[in-house]
Amino acid sequence: MPSFLRRHAAVLIFAGIGLAAAAAVWVLRGPEAFRHALDHAFGLFAAVLPAMLAGLLLAGSLRQIVGPGGVARWMGTESGWRGLLVANLAGVATPGGPMAAFPLVLVLARAGADRGALITYVFAWGLNGFHRVLVYEVPLLGAEFAALRFLATVLLPMLAGALARRIPIAWTPPEPSGKAAAEGAPGGG
Repeated sequence: MPSFLRRHAAVLIFAGIGLAAAAAVWVLRGPEAFRHALDHAFGLFAAVLPAMLAGLLLAGSLRQIVGPGGVARWMGTESGWRGLLVANLAGVATPGGPMAAFPLVLVLARAGADRGALITYVFAWGLNGFHRVLVYEVPLLGAEFAALRFLATVLLPMLAGALARRIPIAWTPPEPSGKAAAEGAPGGG
């Protein structure tokens, strides 16, 4: 039971907060407001679901396409600055929101990318993702400002990754459990 709680702690916490909020809406605002809140929640879920499914499909496909050791060779512990550069470019090139990017982070971690490369990837995706630059910055702030901002920050993800490699905190990616692990493993299911 403790491993179940540890593995699903975030889901359980958010579920508890959601149930408490739902109860508060019901008590304070009545059943009509509760139904309105449910409609809004369902609409949000329906909007996020396609991106989440696409991200999970992309992550699962990447895991099957890239052979064992392929990611470790390009983004693993021995990859040095080249691994950080690859992670930086991959982060900049990854479109979409967290539902697409974070499943990829987990797949890269399980495939052998080290924590410095993972930090670089997440940092580059969040700071310099091309979709963000093209969709928001260029139209709103102009091409010159977007280029200046991009050039001023393009190396920051690699510096963050290099720093992450030196911080003495042990981390291993979570392992899948049960039937999903057997089916997701290369050669399984």
